Amino acid sequence: MAEPDRVTLWALCQPAGAARPGEWIKATLPFAKVSGGISNISFSFRGNHTVRNTMHAAFLYHAIRAGLDMGIVNAGQLPVYDEIPKDLLELVEDVLLNRRHDATERLLVFADSVKQTGKAEAKEDEWREGPVEERLKHALIKGIVDYIDQDVEEARQKYQKPLKVIEGPLMGAMSVVGDLFGAGKMFLPQVVKSARVMKKAVAQLIPYMEAEKEEGARAQGKILLATVKGDVHDIGKNIVGVVLACNNYEVIDLGVMVPSDRILAAARERKVDIVGVSGLITPSLDEMVHVAQEMRREGFEVPLLIGGATTSRIHTAVKIAPAYDEPVVHVPDASKAVGVVGNLLNPELRCQFAETTKREQESARQAYLKRQTHVPLVTLEEARRRKFPVDWPSQGKPPKPAFSGLRVLTDFPLIEIIPFIDWSPLFHTWELRGTYPKILEDRVIGTRARELYYDAQQLLRKIVSGRRLMTRGVYGFWPANSAGDDIEVYSDESRTGVLAVFHTLRQQTKKADSESNYALADFIAPKTSGTVDYLGGFAVTAGVGLADICAAFEKDHDDYNSIMAKALADRLAEAFAERLHKQVREEWGYGRGEHLTTEDLINERYRGIRPAPGYPASPDHTEKRTLFDLLQAENNTDIQLTESYAMMPASSVCGLYFSNPDAQYFSVGKIDRDQVRDYSARKQLDTAVVERWLAPNLAYDP
Repeated sequence: MAEPDRVTLWALCQPAGAARPGEWIKATLPFAKVSGGISNISFSFRGNHTVRNTMHAAFLYHAIRAGLDMGIVNAGQLPVYDEIPKDLLELVEDVLLNRRHDATERLLVFADSVKQTGKAEAKEDEWREGPVEERLKHALIKGIVDYIDQDVEEARQKYQKPLKVIEGPLMGAMSVVGDLFGAGKMFLPQVVKSARVMKKAVAQLIPYMEAEKEEGARAQGKILLATVKGDVHDIGKNIVGVVLACNNYEVIDLGVMVPSDRILAAARERKVDIVGVSGLITPSLDEMVHVAQEMRREGFEVPLLIGGATTSRIHTAVKIAPAYDEPVVHVPDASKAVGVVGNLLNPELRCQFAETTKREQESARQAYLKRQTHVPLVTLEEARRRKFPVDWPSQGKPPKPAFSGLRVLTDFPLIEIIPFIDWSPLFHTWELRGTYPKILEDRVIGTRARELYYDAQQLLRKIVSGRRLMTRGVYGFWPANSAGDDIEVYSDESRTGVLAVFHTLRQQTKKADSESNYALADFIAPKTSGTVDYLGGFAVTAGVGLADICAAFEKDHDDYNSIMAKALADRLAEAFAERLHKQVREEWGYGRGEHLTTEDLINERYRGIRPAPGYPASPDHTEKRTLFDLLQAENNTDIQLTESYAMMPASSVCGLYFSNPDAQYFSVGKIDRDQVRDYSARKQLDTAVVERWLAPNLAYDP
């Protein structure tokens, strides 16, 4: 099909001063060509206008190829996938996925046949003509909030008692939502939208219930949720809470950084049926063990749920479950939460479920311990002999950065960060598995993925144009050399004054003779080599203002957009780190002339690395303190470290910069007692303290 001569489009971009950064602009431009694949699409227009990686790129691509000037899709009104008539669905998919050469003609024939049979086009608001019960059900299933106030009021007057509205049409509709979700016919974003409608409806009824002094609708059970002490991450916890609330459970959410004594006190005071704790950073794993131990010590008899990105079935079985006598269950995602809670609170199912869980955990524990005894390790001395070999003199002089010291970034433009976003994790947050942009065309979840992506772009546009999120950052370069497995950072080029020391850990897993046992220190020139080298560091956040955004949404009972805002802030923080790393590579010299696509950046096809404390190559979170002191990060960025070294705001990223062309990411893996003792001496910390911070990496039971 021929390409059009001129195209009118809307995009969040800025060709040649056409608009302020962050605004949607309309441009009618002479069309030249489309280049690149869908994942890295570029639209070129005569007159030196280029729009790269525009939102809804796949749609815009097909629109241009079809000669359309503009198309607008309201993804919020997309139907449930299973409700689309199968014959129509096949014809539409044939067109969208280009499965047949005659797909367009077949769809046109179908459309003509519909007209010939005299079928009237369904009105968009036809559902408004039904009885109030059906309207409420439709609004809840579809997540439509537009008419909820008037429909709830009509239902209240009809039922006379507000409690009957909740127990009747509202809970009936939410039961349908729960069934559809459990059957895989609704996905998490839709469920959270349904919860938003439900919350708004209940909020409207509460004043009437209080006036009549009615008790609330009886819940199936009370569940207390909390992010453990020292941890600030709560997206997953919030999603689980919404899903449980949708299934008629009373959820008591204590928030983030909650110490064990407060968790237990609230659980006892509120007489909860289940306690659930979550966390993202690895120190939270130990805190969960502590919560379990305290629940045993205080004689609790309620189940304990474990969740969060760093948690696992194995860790729960090996470390947490043995610390508590009641059922301890790992819940990997929100879709499993309802089933687990249902089994635990059902008197007929609980005993069998608990016994099965304990039996599976014991089996997993024994298998884990057996594997641990067979993990071959080498001594620290041997591992150091097998360090990554670098012939520093022959490699050439390491590049010198453009400056030494710190540079502070205040309110870095979001419009410059957005092109660096890796969108795939956004879908994973909402339990839609796949890789962007392929997920948008997935036959099962593509419709929901596109709807979610549309909603994310709409909120992102509001955030950018309203300057509702602010960025902060600081980065720097310093003269540096390695000293054994440590990296010394110097105050100036004389290299006589040590500003800071970063302590790195070395792999001890036994490897083939041709492979090395890495430590990050291997990528910095040793002092003994006589080679001058440099180290960089950074800390950035895109979370300034996020609390206010979320508070406004939560006040409006809008969990969906509150969770979406947090997910977007996380994506922006990671994109900020990626954008800054590109700038750093240029200022360091070796990155000048890079021509990398967004896909290249996501796949780390660049020279150098930016490892972060707490991640596989540097698993010790306490190293963040050294980095933050060096960067003066608390003063320069407003990012604070908790007692467990989590960063606040949670939408923050920090790390070190290595310029060595051989530098690569790796996992330290398991380490033995000899390295722990050596590391403790180097850090001047008690061995027991080090063992606590490095617990996931220990090849022995301390």
